[in-house]
Amino acid sequence: MHDARALVQLGDEAVRRLARKGYTLDLPAIEELLHRRNQKIALGDELRAESKKLAASVGQAAKSGADVSELKIQARALKEQIADVSFQADQAAHELSELMLTIPNMPVDEAPDGFSEDDAVEVRRVGDVPDFGFEPKDHVDLGEALGILDLARATKLSGPRFSVTRAAGAKLERALAAFFLDLHTTEHGYTEFSVPNLVNTETMTGTGQLPKFEEDLFKTGVGSRELYLIPTAEVPLTNLHGDEIIDAETLPYAYTSHTPCYRSEAGSYGRDTRGILRLHQFSKVELVRICEAETSRDELEKMLSHAEACLRKLGLAYRVIMLAAGDTGFNSTLTYDIEVWLPSQDKYREISSVSDCGQFQARRAGIRVRDKQGRKQFAATLNGSGLPIGRTLAALLEQNQQADGSIRIPDALVPYTGFSMIKADGTPA
Repeated sequence: MHDARALVQLGDEAVRRLARKGYTLDLPAIEELLHRRNQKIALGDELRAESKKLAASVGQAAKSGADVSELKIQARALKEQIADVSFQADQAAHELSELMLTIPNMPVDEAPDGFSEDDAVEVRRVGDVPDFGFEPKDHVDLGEALGILDLARATKLSGPRFSVTRAAGAKLERALAAFFLDLHTTEHGYTEFSVPNLVNTETMTGTGQLPKFEEDLFKTGVGSRELYLIPTAEVPLTNLHGDEIIDAETLPYAYTSHTPCYRSEAGSYGRDTRGILRLHQFSKVELVRICEAETSRDELEKMLSHAEACLRKLGLAYRVIMLAAGDTGFNSTLTYDIEVWLPSQDKYREISSVSDCGQFQARRAGIRVRDKQGRKQFAATLNGSGLPIGRTLAALLEQNQQADGSIRIPDALVPYTGFSMIKADGTPA
């Protein structure tokens, strides 16, 4: 969320930067709402001062025995006028807040121009793309042949875009989650949390999922209580410090959590309908960092290295790209995508997004930082996947498939799985 006054002060610069994201900023509308709100607030202050003087006059007149009936009529009329002006000020403030909630974060100039993945800039490639010497299968054919993936029964249970894993497949998922959490907590300095999967409207608004992405969310509730299933652990982790003031010397905070994630994937039908790349329910290890605004760029690079470490240790080939300004998410000012190699598609596919949100989310959620001099400013927040379990499983199966249909397990996972291979008949070895 932006400071309306800051946008007006930036003027054409704000218009230019947001246009790179495909958003047309209506500065006159913001200026009009600011003017109306401030005008009504000032008028209310004047009327309250006048009311105070009138109340004093009523008291003095009453003490002297004078008739105060006319003064009381004036006082009541003034109170009604104050109430009306206060309502108008609140209405203008509400309209301004509602407008500000719909304006995306501004991309940094470093982000390349463009609006699609084709406009992204490749930063680096890591690892060798496997050369099999045979036609590689996709993760669905591999998983179903091994008996560790069952999409048909998942559809029977819940409909399309759900999955069931079994036996070695389920154990692989559990192993990946434990491996990622151990890596981030023991080597990267993150604190692990177990958080609610259901959150309220304020929490969703704090990290920018509402009101912009309501159609992408699953909503539930009992009676008048409305709750949302989290689309990512970023939501509860970031909002842990909502409406709090943090001492600067305790920063940065580095948090991680493994949770299920729920997304309706509205508008994505027809994309990745086969397999486990785009599901309504999936699990993910999420990374969140909270820091002072001036250090967020360094924190972004640090978080990116932590997400990359997961793939490096698993020996999976991947690349890092910087997203184009127009392809950067609503909350983000700069985003790196990590794309893992999928042999069946002969291309790199997104497995993690790592984003610097600047002060955008902190302003919405009320997360502030106090320095040693007592000065306060909004914190910066960052988030990234480290990593999603399903997409990592798909890449692991595809990149480690053998000619006989078996799957080699990366050495880093063996302590967690207890086996180093899934044989062609689906049994671990």
